[in-house]
Amino acid sequence: MGLRVVSESVGKGLVAGLVGTAAMTVSSTIEMKLRGRGASSAPANAASKVLGIEKFTSDDAEQRFGTLVHWGYGTGWGAVRGLFAGLGLGPVAATGAHLAVVWGTEQVVLPATDVAPPATEWGAQEVAIDAWHHLVYVSATSLAYTWLDRLAS
Repeated sequence: MGLRVVSESVGKGLVAGLVGTAAMTVSSTIEMKLRGRGASSAPANAASKVLGIEKFTSDDAEQRFGTLVHWGYGTGWGAVRGLFAGLGLGPVAATGAHLAVVWGTEQVVLPATDVAPPATEWGAQEVAIDAWHHLVYVSATSLAYTWLDRLAS
């Protein structure tokens, strides 16, 4: 695989990641409304810790940061889906690998930053819901990637 193929794949992956993030946003918004829970602040809290942000000037600033983290994180992970394709993985293998690295990273980073306990302490229902949202994300990202790849051919 040449650098051009990989870079084009990564670019398509970024666009696909944006689509996947939108799908995950819809999925989690519906689930939050059905369960009567608030939005998760875990990704933004982890990013705050990694970036050394101790305090926001307002609740609005914190909410904007959370939104930026959500969309940036999901879009960025789309590049990895594109990279897998650019390296020659087929759609099924690339989607499986994408799910493994995205969800696996969450399972390592959130406990490591003391933002969330390990999944072993969540309970089966919470693990299943989290897995579902990540499956929605990687599936939508993969479908979008495949569509973009066909358009480019």
